[in-house]
Amino acid sequence: MTKLADGTQVKVHYTGKLQDGTVFDSSEGREPLKFTLGQQQVIPAFEEAVANMAVGEKKTITIASDDAYGPRREEMVIELPLEHIPQDIPKEVGQQILLRSPEGQEFPAVIVDVKDDVLVIDANHPLAGEDLTFEIELISA
Repeated sequence: MTKLADGTQVKVHYTGKLQDGTVFDSSEGREPLKFTLGQQQVIPAFEEAVANMAVGEKKTITIASDDAYGPRREEMVIELPLEHIPQDIPKEVGQQILLRSPEGQEFPAVIVDVKDDVLVIDANHPLAGEDLTFEIELISA
């Protein structure tokens, strides 16, 4: 089997699981995931696995956290003074909010605690620090 070339549009069905078997995402019951190889649209190790598959092939891969969404970083858990939070933002644990860096880039964070005068948010990716296992089937290339 030759490796699929960058620029090839592929469709895959997949199920992503954590090490304890919890499913965190799946295309089951939905349209297959469609992406173009070489465009950095998915985790590099996931793309590499797909690039080395033949149409109809199924495989299971495990991607270490460092090669997926990176390690969980405690410095990404931040306390923000409530006085700096717009009034229209719901201040509820579990609520996802968008933060903006000084350069203007937006990124999601989750409220993990609400104290008297601060909001504690976690800006880590939800899968940071997790080794991920994917069951993949290449539908078309």
